[in-house]
Amino acid sequence: MSANEHRSEPLRLVIFGRQGAGKGTQCDRIVKQYGVVHLSTGDMFRAAIAAGSEIGSQVAPILAAGGLVSDDLTIALVRERLAHSDVQESGFVLDGFPRTTSQADALLGLLSESGASLDAVVNLEVALEEVTARMKSRGRNDDTDEGIAKRLALYDRETVPVIDWFDERGLVLRVDGIGAEHEVSDRLFAAIDGGVTH
Repeated sequence: MSANEHRSEPLRLVIFGRQGAGKGTQCDRIVKQYGVVHLSTGDMFRAAIAAGSEIGSQVAPILAAGGLVSDDLTIALVRERLAHSDVQESGFVLDGFPRTTSQADALLGLLSESGASLDAVVNLEVALEEVTARMKSRGRNDDTDEGIAKRLALYDRETVPVIDWFDERGLVLRVDGIGAEHEVSDRLFAAIDGGVTH
């Protein structure tokens, strides 16, 4: 039985963390623990393209050209996905969205339209030196010192203001992302269980 079954409402979360913070691993563990649906914008874009939906046909050439999908299109895609029965019944953990404060504002609006609300925004906190070391140890081709520094600088410039925006609304749960995966998960679940009331 998932922890979600004790609740009167499905759990609705957003997760943030720098590259190398272990966000993917912890997303998987949140899904197992709470029975929620993992929603990543990358997966949603690919599914929309594969389904040949109207949004998919608009997104495909942008992604093929290596461009960034506009807020409007991304929000339309998320709106469509949030309406699916699996998300309605089980809740979600959103990963990769929102990326801007206008997307964050739109997300809260989309949820309130259906009488729902966002329970919490989890921020996996790992120091810059630690994520840099982790990314270097993966040995990927694009994990050069310069490439890593660029990606982390982009995160600080673009994503941190979104976390701050949620923090001003009292939604952010800060979780120490250092330690063994199960230790981080334990802290994560304790933060969610302690910080979310239904």
